[in-house]
Amino acid sequence: MQAQLENMADPPAATPAAPARAQPPRGGPGHALARLAWCAALAGGVALAGAAYWWTERVSTERLRAAGAQRLEVYAASLENLLDKYDFLPHMLELDKDVLALLEHPGDPARRQEVNAYLERLSKQAGSRIIYIVDLQGRTLAASNWREKSSFVGDDIRFRPYLQDALRGRPSGFYGVGTTSGEPGYFYARGVYRDGRMQGVAVVKVNIEEQERGWVQGADNVMLADANGVVFLSSAPAWKYHTLRALSPAVRAHLAQTRQYYRLPLPALPISRDETRADGTRVMVIGGQTGGGARPMLVQQRSLAPRQWTFIHLSDLSHARANARLAVLFAGVAYGFLLLLFLYVRQRLRAKEQLQDAYNNLEMMVAERTARLERTTQRLMDEAEVRREAEQQLHRTQNELYQAGKMAVLGQMSASITHELNQPLTALRTMSDNAVQLFERGRMAEARENLVKISQIVARMGTITGKLKGFARKSNAELGPVSIHTAISNALVLVERRMQLDKVAFTLDISDADIFALCDSNRLEQVLLNLMSNALDALATLERGAPRALSVSVTEAAGAVRIRVGDNGPGLSNEARERLFQPFFTTKPQGEGLGLGLAISEQIVRDFGGSLRAEPSEAGASFVIELRAASAERHDG
Repeated sequence: MQAQLENMADPPAATPAAPARAQPPRGGPGHALARLAWCAALAGGVALAGAAYWWTERVSTERLRAAGAQRLEVYAASLENLLDKYDFLPHMLELDKDVLALLEHPGDPARRQEVNAYLERLSKQAGSRIIYIVDLQGRTLAASNWREKSSFVGDDIRFRPYLQDALRGRPSGFYGVGTTSGEPGYFYARGVYRDGRMQGVAVVKVNIEEQERGWVQGADNVMLADANGVVFLSSAPAWKYHTLRALSPAVRAHLAQTRQYYRLPLPALPISRDETRADGTRVMVIGGQTGGGARPMLVQQRSLAPRQWTFIHLSDLSHARANARLAVLFAGVAYGFLLLLFLYVRQRLRAKEQLQDAYNNLEMMVAERTARLERTTQRLMDEAEVRREAEQQLHRTQNELYQAGKMAVLGQMSASITHELNQPLTALRTMSDNAVQLFERGRMAEARENLVKISQIVARMGTITGKLKGFARKSNAELGPVSIHTAISNALVLVERRMQLDKVAFTLDISDADIFALCDSNRLEQVLLNLMSNALDALATLERGAPRALSVSVTEAAGAVRIRVGDNGPGLSNEARERLFQPFFTTKPQGEGLGLGLAISEQIVRDFGGSLRAEPSEAGASFVIELRAASAERHDG
């Protein structure tokens, strides 16, 4: 090839000079072809820009839809968890003897005062807004806000749908604006029964506006509407208590009758556009949005059954369109660059004809640089291969460590769940057998009480499994003031029947004033239940006819709360004291225990910032739980 170029560069002298290239005349076929090529290039650029705009807008919209659906699920789950947390409260009031006594004797001022004080304490402990008791005529007999000027005591609420449903025997929930205080909230209502006969209705009002505050602080546009299309929670204050569509006269008459939104006018939202696009997405434009004029919004909905609410998430499509415009700009720049590159190459090809003399030197330089580049490339490839092998080894090691850690956690959780559910299942078996005997003897009222307790234990087991999940994330658990009276009472529910069967004498030494400790109520009750069950197991080994005693005492001093659980059983050996809190150590016969109860209990108390220890005792065993004290005022706050 080099020889050919040299021959071309130095032609023989006898060869005649080549004639100059003839230039095509202006306006000829060459110029027409050039104009056609430029028109084709322009059309290609326009088509590329349109395709870039369409594809980018579609991808951006799909990303907005996926992100909106995920956020919508998070918001819905958060609201459902908040509402489900208070479902048990109305049922608890049915178990209080003072509430039942007030419903039987509504004119007794002393009973009314006792129930008012009890509801006030319960409302502060549960974090609800108001708890009140209503008789069968719809008149409020007692309320937790009895001290306030806007007290519900004496109000007639027969017009409320949630009360009407509860009086028909259907527990219900209802969102509405208070007619006395003007404060919105969610109302739970459930009938209070005694011996199968309804005595009245227990109502709990919960403030769910905290959910709305979280939406306002975020960047999302969210609103929650009821079955009539009334928006009662929204991230945009201007949308709240508006409707998604104009309300019919019948719906407005019904709302006025139930006073669900009291005196609010409930105007329709200024929706200037609401359409479904060809790709299945729904676009809405609402006038007066936050942050400027009306903008197109991508609409996503999620139904909250059985409350007949609808969660609506609105994503601003202006971001997707801005991305599409940027894509058009980028496509135009890239296409222009390619055109310039084409012109540059074309010009280079033309100039190459004039650079034949320098071609040999350039070819040698290119060959030398190519060889150098190949050597560099080979060296880089060798280094890349070494790095790739090291990364593969690192990934394999990380996967092995992850699998080992996962299997260890699964083993701990399976052992914990087996131990935590063993005692409630034992109580369920005992109470079920007792219920069968009561049915056979025709003692239906006592059998019903047994079934109610079984239901409470089943709910308790659900709480236990939920708390075991929380225990796996104990670094995020928040401690708070817990009533020691309540914790001991809840633990005694699961063992009182066994104490009766085993003829165990139980004593409780605690002050009348409630004592609060800084811990978690569910896990403290599990520790107390474990200590009481262990004591009953030890007492079961005594000779038949021997006296059996179980005692619980609570003292508070120097900022600490001490709970002592003791028995008069056979006590602890020296070996047992040394290995007492070691996992899988047990003094019970094989098959009757895993040896995890005290180890888990000691870990739980230690997470509270307290301690669990065995103290010397003249007879039997004695365990002491020491926790940090907490004030009732702090608990109320």
